[in-house]
Amino acid sequence: MILGFIGTGKISSSIIYGIFNSKLKVKRIYISSRNRNIAKKLDKKYGKIKVLNNNQDIIDKSSVVFLGVTPNIGNQILPQLTFSKNKKIISLISTIKLDKLKKITKNKNVVRATPLPPIEIKKGPVIIYPPNKFARNIFKHLGKVLEIRNEKLSYKFWSTASLMAAYYEILNTSSKWLSKKGINKKLADTYVAELFLALSQDALNKSSQGFKKLVADSQTPKGLNMQVLNELKKGMFFSKFAKALENVNKRVSK
Repeated sequence: MILGFIGTGKISSSIIYGIFNSKLKVKRIYISSRNRNIAKKLDKKYGKIKVLNNNQDIIDKSSVVFLGVTPNIGNQILPQLTFSKNKKIISLISTIKLDKLKKITKNKNVVRATPLPPIEIKKGPVIIYPPNKFARNIFKHLGKVLEIRNEKLSYKFWSTASLMAAYYEILNTSSKWLSKKGINKKLADTYVAELFLALSQDALNKSSQGFKKLVADSQTPKGLNMQVLNELKKGMFFSKFAKALENVNKRVSK
């Protein structure tokens, strides 16, 4: 299998790192030179990677092409490129819908996928729309594949994928608070990361119970967890959180 990446930003590079950390067999990976620093780093680390300056060359030489550019760049460059009818295309572009992608590329073998940066360590969910064998056979080596049959539903997952920065800011705020209280920064970072890792693993193991039950089980009457939760509720933290998701959903659904 020969893969091509048009765009070498964070998601594309994370997929490539994940591929080389997995058992997925690839003969060659062609990447664009748009982000030269990332492209050079990948080219230097992995022998099977070749940087090409021409996007059309990447398409012509690859059996599967990943579209990893921003929506604005995608709308600019994709109409200028030619895709053969049997070319397999995986779009990582957030706001260009499937019908438009098929029209621009003049190709029916188009899939939309929503991997996240932890895919480089073979972790995290990967939303695929529509269900597709060749995309599933790639991403099953890199994370948990979730196939969606309704594009409108996929927008909801795109929306929740936007939680990354907010999640890391919660970790950052917790660690900074510990540091201000005299805890060594490295120790604070490690503690907070391990705490949230444990909570996430526990939530995954108990997901069949429902998260509402986990919220209830993690509190005791007048306890510390209840105090923090109630203070956040009074500050409308969770209402604002849900509102932010709604606003993102409106944006990606246009």
